[in-house]
Amino acid sequence: MAAKRGRNRSPSPDPEGMFAGMVVFMVEIGVQRRRLQIWKQKLVQMGAVIEEDRVTKKVTHVLAMNLEALLHKFGKERLSHFTARLMLYQWLEDSLTSGEKANEDLYVLKIDSEEVDKPKKSLPAISGSEDQSSPQKRTRYSPDAGDFKGVESHSNTQGSPDSPTSCSVPSTSASPGEGIAETPTSPQSESTSVYKPPDLNRNITEIFGKLINIYRALGEDRRSFSYYKAIPVIEKFPTRIESVDQLKHLPGIGKAMRDHIQEIVTTGKLSKLEHFETDEKVRTISLFGEVWGVGPATALKLYEKGHRTLEDLKNEDSLTHAQKLGLKYFDDIKTRIPRQEVQEMEQLLQRVGEETLPGVNIVCGGSYRRGKATCGDLDIVVTHPDGQSHKGFLTKFVKRLKEMNFLREDLIFSTHSEEGTDSGVDTYFGLCTYPGQELRRRIDFKVYPRDIYSFGLIAWTGNDVLNRRYGYDFICIHVSLNTFVGR
Repeated sequence: MAAKRGRNRSPSPDPEGMFAGMVVFMVEIGVQRRRLQIWKQKLVQMGAVIEEDRVTKKVTHVLAMNLEALLHKFGKERLSHFTARLMLYQWLEDSLTSGEKANEDLYVLKIDSEEVDKPKKSLPAISGSEDQSSPQKRTRYSPDAGDFKGVESHSNTQGSPDSPTSCSVPSTSASPGEGIAETPTSPQSESTSVYKPPDLNRNITEIFGKLINIYRALGEDRRSFSYYKAIPVIEKFPTRIESVDQLKHLPGIGKAMRDHIQEIVTTGKLSKLEHFETDEKVRTISLFGEVWGVGPATALKLYEKGHRTLEDLKNEDSLTHAQKLGLKYFDDIKTRIPRQEVQEMEQLLQRVGEETLPGVNIVCGGSYRRGKATCGDLDIVVTHPDGQSHKGFLTKFVKRLKEMNFLREDLIFSTHSEEGTDSGVDTYFGLCTYPGQELRRRIDFKVYPRDIYSFGLIAWTGNDVLNRRYGYDFICIHVSLNTFVGR
């Protein structure tokens, strides 16, 4: 009789896999058992060895949800002796999603005495004073491991800077009970996304992503959205698509979409996209639409005036102040922000916010809260638990951040809570700089009354598909709740 296989014994690793040579210990705290088992299987299938019992000298990587989980599992003293790399599970997520190992340096959990004693240590205050030296400039840039480039777009490409999803992509949603168990006190656990299989049909989704941006620039949102609906369906398809016969009865894939897919899988290209890319008008309007604050109608007017390049626009008097800033810092705004930078700037904002108004709640939403490795901008959602103290906070907060040289240029500033208008939501859009850098980053603040904060947080976490499908439902729910409590 064959010996029974041990319950904790992993199958033999693939020596040619993506994770070959890695010996991994996985901290189970904060992760559902089924999800942990899936991760283990994926690691082994792609070459890693799983150490089930303890962290030996052979272990090269220890994966955990966050710093708190590591400390709870091992303790400060024991961690200080580890030679293995201490990594966030998000690294594994992004590596599996992209099909190649993500940059480990962006996901390392650093353990030192200061960080352990003060896990929420904030950045040093930024000052415009000449006597204070600036921290050394950091240069940690990497592509977003979880995204495909063609679909990423800023809210300004639609000419509506108030759009809450400035760095969003179609994403698959988790089935109930299959996600990661979140720890409310941990920002990292909030932002960790569920596993998505590698996109086996990237040849299709990349072309559709480019069409999304083109139709947006042309102001044809309805056509743009049809490709948005199709992309998640194609991403989740378990095998490589070789014939449209495989796509029958799939949601979001109509006859016209199937014809496009058939052309792509047969020829490797799409004639419609090639036509757009060679059309001067489409290319120019698309380019102008990437300038912050310039929507399809404005882009068309600029084209009709004879402008063809961004250099041409520098002498255009009709541009607003905000549009001129978008043009001036075009390259800065297009540069993705590494997750670590976003995390540190969020900590700075939390510290300054607490100094300005004790008890204020400040959360970075958008791509950061969705667990992406890089973000297009910072979407900051603010409220106060008492339901009243948020009024007037944004004015004081912005003033303080300007004094620190964190906020550099204003794009939009409205204070409805102070003016007593119906919405009561205060808004600030502007450009900021990371400590020690001059590179401009886009930042948005939304200050919500406590009773509608949850709806604002959902909207500003995104992505575009979520907001466009369910935004009306959020509004209806909010109205119903207010009616129920007699407002």
